[in-house]
Amino acid sequence: MLIARLIADPATLEDNLATAASRLSQKGWNIAGAGMLEFCSHVLQIELADGDPAGVRAILDECFAPSDLLLSNRPIEVPRLFVSDMDSTMISAECIDELADFAGIKPQIAAITERAMQGELDFESALRERVMLLHDLDESAIQQCLAERIEPMPGARTLVSTLKARGCLTVLVTGGFHQFADPVAEQLGFERVVGNRLGVQDGKLTGGLVGGITDSSVKKRVLLEEAARLGEGAVSLATGDGANDIPMLQEATYGLAYRAKPKARAAADGWIDRGDLTSVLSLLGIQQSEWVTG
Repeated sequence: MLIARLIADPATLEDNLATAASRLSQKGWNIAGAGMLEFCSHVLQIELADGDPAGVRAILDECFAPSDLLLSNRPIEVPRLFVSDMDSTMISAECIDELADFAGIKPQIAAITERAMQGELDFESALRERVMLLHDLDESAIQQCLAERIEPMPGARTLVSTLKARGCLTVLVTGGFHQFADPVAEQLGFERVVGNRLGVQDGKLTGGLVGGITDSSVKKRVLLEEAARLGEGAVSLATGDGANDIPMLQEATYGLAYRAKPKARAAADGWIDRGDLTSVLSLLGIQQSEWVTG
């Protein structure tokens, strides 16, 4: 069985559901049941006896866009592990692009960032190339950037706090830098941080990195290791937006792409395109009265 939960325009929901049902039926994928969740009345749940997940997602996307959606081949439950990307997922910026602005080279670095996020460039090579361009930037730019440019995504703190209150382990894993991720994790409530570290000497960036690279393989490995520690069958959730997040999104029980690049969106079990990060809580069936805010 496939279970789809989605949030879409309520004004057109009934007509769009009829269209989706017809198109699914043409593929031989008949809807076994559909209705609004009793405990999250703005969330539509659709159950299908069978169907190809990618094909079902495509039809629901076309019929309900813009939507927030999660498709699962098992009953949807609150995860015991939440692993998330940081830049453009938990925060509204790409930290390296904002640092580059202080160095007066944002267009050059942002272009490389975009190509890497789209999966057009090898992540490690692109990262090292961008960091090298920051050589001799004053370390104080990091704190200035944090204070002036880095803001949590709407709903990020509520998402993390609510999942933690349900006993979920929360991990921030980023291809960005500890100098940003550590304070962001503290602000949002993540319990563990995995990321890269900018080299600093005599108060200036060296243009290099300290330690190993956190890339897509590391993100996937962190999710698998933490899930294994929680025990067999532990339900996991991952959120991300770029190509570097794809292996992590695919490995999680529920992989959700947040305002994502096309490749990451296509690889995920669902997406958040319409609402903010609290939509994740609604798709998991956690009603708003149980959200932990502040």
